[in-house]
Amino acid sequence: MRLQKSHFTQVLILLVALIIINVLAHFFYGRFDLTADKRYTLSPASENIVELAEAPLIIDVFLEGEFPPEFRKLQTETRQLLEEFAAVNPQITYRFTDPLEDGGNANEIATQFYEMGMTPARINVVENGRTSEAIIFPWAMANYGNRSVAIPLLKNQLGATTEDRVAASVQQLEYAFADAFSKLLQPKRKKVAVMRGNGELEDRYIADFVRSIQEYYFIAPFTLDSVAVDPQGTLEQLKEYDLVIEAKPTQPYTEAEKLVLDQHLMHGGKQLWLVEHAAMETDSLFTPAGSAFALPRDLNLGDYFFKYGLRINPALAKDLYSAPIILASGSGNNTEFNPYPWFYYPLSSSPSDHPVVNNLEAVKFQYASPIDTLKNGINKTVLLATSPRSAVEGLPREISLEQITSQPDPAEFTSGELALAVMLEGEFSSVYENRLLPFDLKDFRSKAEETKMLVISDGDVVKNQLQRGEPLSLGFDRFTGTTYGNREFMLNAVNYLLDDTGLINIRSKEVKIAFLDIEKAEAQRGLWQVMNILLPLLVLGVFAVVFRVYRKRKYIRK
Repeated sequence: MRLQKSHFTQVLILLVALIIINVLAHFFYGRFDLTADKRYTLSPASENIVELAEAPLIIDVFLEGEFPPEFRKLQTETRQLLEEFAAVNPQITYRFTDPLEDGGNANEIATQFYEMGMTPARINVVENGRTSEAIIFPWAMANYGNRSVAIPLLKNQLGATTEDRVAASVQQLEYAFADAFSKLLQPKRKKVAVMRGNGELEDRYIADFVRSIQEYYFIAPFTLDSVAVDPQGTLEQLKEYDLVIEAKPTQPYTEAEKLVLDQHLMHGGKQLWLVEHAAMETDSLFTPAGSAFALPRDLNLGDYFFKYGLRINPALAKDLYSAPIILASGSGNNTEFNPYPWFYYPLSSSPSDHPVVNNLEAVKFQYASPIDTLKNGINKTVLLATSPRSAVEGLPREISLEQITSQPDPAEFTSGELALAVMLEGEFSSVYENRLLPFDLKDFRSKAEETKMLVISDGDVVKNQLQRGEPLSLGFDRFTGTTYGNREFMLNAVNYLLDDTGLINIRSKEVKIAFLDIEKAEAQRGLWQVMNILLPLLVLGVFAVVFRVYRKRKYIRK
């Protein structure tokens, strides 16, 4: 009886202790990230964004179903990250669904996703030594009120293995979700001026880029034509914009126009220049002669950039690591489009880990010019450059399609990495400091407050292709089906120039993912099957025999 009472007392104490622990856990809630790379610790920027959700924010994740282990890891990482978001704000809920669960036609469902801007991924599945193709939908959709934003979960990388693509995707998961939440929860504040009047790219060629940044900022066209009659008024209007974008101007700037742009910068405005000092278009090659001359283009901006610490050379950068040129052969229904190496299309590499280019797919340039950086008080970061196997050609230069038939001479490509995109940050000095001004100006500033400028030596970086007159996604090549990193680069650049939330810094987060060695696992398949099936049974059998012998001896002694 005394033993039963003692047992009852122990159970009662245990129950009271559990109740107290649960009550304390309710008031002192905490989560602990024990991973070495802190992959499940949200950045302050992400937490600040998700805390803005005052109504249900529902995320539909379509990464569900049967797929290889690599994508199972991406699914797991996505689920765990969403748990962290939901822990910060209970308004965030999520659900994983399989678009093919109801047995619908995979191709029809894939078409529906494509029309919604969510391109499915076709992957090769290796099982028992056999390879088959499967369709997966590595996308999520965030819904807040009556607004929705598609979230890509899988990054494209040229020539990357599945493991590398998944690792890069996991690296960018937090950024992808935080970026989508920012679009839904944060109102637009910054204003961007897309410049017109100096022969810039037509609207249809920058449509996808403008559409992508419209999700973050107010966009409006702006022309400097009025500088000739009202320069002061034009400057006052331009100062209302936080960022100026010059997309491939082809007409020279007057001194008055340059002063307006200079003073916009001196008053804290940001600028993004995509300028070409080589006049050359691929279309000019498609003539009976099959050749054209690349000529230097003078935009009267030499002193403008020189004062800030840059010089864009009137030359062409060639790179052995390049995108192909597509040439048609045949006619009618027998027409074939074939790729050929074209060294005037450099695929840029990134010599830095800057958040704008960190973990970025290769960016395609066309007839770009090398940039020299000069010493002054401005901090300069080369964001994109050619590979070490590059060459420089002076202008003017005849370019012929016959080059595709000859093998490149490696000895020619020894110029090293050539800068193609440079970020400038700091306190700028005016181009017109200690110079006569082209017009009388109120509140002239010779020194700028802290600001930024990005200079890219190719306007085609921001140019999207057209299909039946409709703009395609920036960076997508409709002839090869390849997607380059142009869109992501340009969007990151604008976000960085105007970022006031720290969102862009999430891109720098390093996450290390371990993957199963498929070949090794296949070679040792039999061994691991034995260890996973027979070994547990053997251990259980040994335990049963030992336990039986122990009990038998114990009772025999009694």
